[in-house]
Amino acid sequence: MLLEVDDIHVHYGKIEAIKGVSLQVDAGEIVTLIGANGAGKTTTLKTISGLRPLTSGRVRFDGQDISRLAGHRRVMVGIGQSPEGRGVFPGMTVTENLMMGAYTRKGDLSKDLDEVFELFPRLAERRNQAGGTMSGGEQQMVAIGRALMSKPKVLLLDEPSMGLAPMLVAQIFTIIKEINNRGTTVLLVEQNAQQALQLAHRAYVLETGRVVKSAPAADLLDDPQVRAAYLGGELGAH
Repeated sequence: MLLEVDDIHVHYGKIEAIKGVSLQVDAGEIVTLIGANGAGKTTTLKTISGLRPLTSGRVRFDGQDISRLAGHRRVMVGIGQSPEGRGVFPGMTVTENLMMGAYTRKGDLSKDLDEVFELFPRLAERRNQAGGTMSGGEQQMVAIGRALMSKPKVLLLDEPSMGLAPMLVAQIFTIIKEINNRGTTVLLVEQNAQQALQLAHRAYVLETGRVVKSAPAADLLDDPQVRAAYLGGELGAH
């Protein structure tokens, strides 16, 4: 198992945000976490990437206990994250933003940069443009590309479709599938449950800091409770 989260509890001050979440992500999978705002999805990702400390429980990655490992060291062992809100450096060019993702790596990175530009032709066209002048969709591409520049074994994606027009959402999901096809494991947090479940192999449903369901993603698309809570009661084409 590539990533194992075992009974983690996480607090913000006295408030328990994560109340014993366990999940697993196998190499080569796309796994999605769905749930309402405030369910603990982003906190779970931040805990995996080392941005939030654990109160208890543990996180194992590639057979190693990384529960106490600093965030930058988790990048070095193979965890990349594209954060909620994108976090693009506004005054840096697209290329400079992407290179920030490779800060832990040495040597010639031009081949990796070319791969990102191949995935995101729009970024290739705008490689010298300042990140802050890009559209929301383009900034999302920069954020994902930057995470890929660390050569992650698992890519954590936090709300990649947030605030994007439907056509761009479809494009971002197509690219996530391609990233996975090229061999990167993906753990996806996504408000757009319909799209996420159509893309993922497996899914976990979080409610108030707990996992309340886990199943193959296709099964959850057909689950009446999940449809009522997260898919507007409608069964989309899949």
